[in-house]
Amino acid sequence: MVVNENRRINFRRIAEIALCDAECIVRQWLPDGTRQGAEWMARNPKRNDRRLGSFKINLLNGAWADFATDVRGGDLISLAAYLGTLDQAEAARRVACMLGINPHE
Repeated sequence: MVVNENRRINFRRIAEIALCDAECIVRQWLPDGTRQGAEWMARNPKRNDRRLGSFKINLLNGAWADFATDVRGGDLISLAAYLGTLDQAEAARRVACMLGINPHE
């Protein structure tokens, strides 16, 4: 898929579509995690996290947080940005590509 980098990215649409497959996506990004109710608990790969519990992603709304460091975000795009050390636009483009959708629609 060829995309024009200068066109406006539809962050909301990408985040909403990603949310439909939230558990599958976070399993791929954080495979050592586990589901507990509506949350995915995982080790934070950005720090020396020894056990599950402080890094959680809400599978219903995409909000996530590392309660040990107070780093947090509101959707799976911001999680992709955090995990990949990307800016929000690049994270949105990568998530859209992973989902097989045009980030500008």
